[in-house]
Amino acid sequence: MSENAFRADTPTLFLTDEDVAALADWDSAIAALRTAYSRPDESSSTPERAVAVTATGWQRVMPSAPPGAKYAGSKTISASLQNGLVSYLITLFDQHDSRLVALVDGNRITGLRTAATAAAALTALLPHRPVVAAVIGSGFEARAQLRSASRVADIAEVRVSSPTQANRERFAAELSEELGIPVAAATEPEAAVRGAELVLCAARSRDESPTVRAEWLADDATVVSVGSTTPSQRELDPAIIGRASIVVADALAEVLHDSGDMIAARDAGLDPDAVTVPLHDLLAGRATRPERGIAVYKSTGSGFQDIVLAELLVDRAIEQGRGAALPVGILTIRK
Repeated sequence: MSENAFRADTPTLFLTDEDVAALADWDSAIAALRTAYSRPDESSSTPERAVAVTATGWQRVMPSAPPGAKYAGSKTISASLQNGLVSYLITLFDQHDSRLVALVDGNRITGLRTAATAAAALTALLPHRPVVAAVIGSGFEARAQLRSASRVADIAEVRVSSPTQANRERFAAELSEELGIPVAAATEPEAAVRGAELVLCAARSRDESPTVRAEWLADDATVVSVGSTTPSQRELDPAIIGRASIVVADALAEVLHDSGDMIAARDAGLDPDAVTVPLHDLLAGRATRPERGIAVYKSTGSGFQDIVLAELLVDRAIEQGRGAALPVGILTIRK
């Protein structure tokens, strides 16, 4: 160790997936993200994700230094596609003294932040009355979307559709009991969506064709779309973007240019740029939902969300004495 290097007195904290599960809750996550997105946006604080292609898959890095936050860091995703394996790791550094504060298993945070950010958006998009909801998909993301939406929306009933009968019926039975909301399984997505005021999309088709069609949607429906995060992925019919009076993006540049749904809309001769606003503007009150027309919340995910929630959980872990203090640490160098 050189004279200009030191190890921080406070050891680096490691939070496992089990720690994250014990520390997280929907209300705190939604509130933290709503507050963070209400602050002024600084594009340089959350640059676009970087992807390195490997021999078996890819490495994705999503950095962020949220304005007003104590910590900065990134989420790294390592995917081995040929083996069907993926790992998520979030690093947090103190913005004041650059010490490595924590390493956090990012698996559960990824699903939590996606759904909690959508719920934060819904607080400014949904009417203040009971709504009928449709859920497209019955997996982890779909469950998270309904759980989080139920914390901010008055949902009167739910209809769920997914390709496998056993999965959609299990979803209906389990979420109905858990949330105290009537949830019915629909054989076809059209049957779930028609008449619904809130449509939660969390499943892409196997052939990347749209899972929701514009003609199924009510005139003033609110659509949440989280299943098309790369240029090759599709979830929404391009005509939905054509009918939208507002599209709200969690990460503006990536939604407009890296989401297959928006690329398809542009290829169809539509202009998604004209109706798309950043979530920062919506939650800060600089943009509002028009009185008429479909509203779409479109998400590709962001390191901003990961760091905001990781900070919340690490602070909570420190208060509760949870997590493992690492016996070794990295050097912090004086420059």
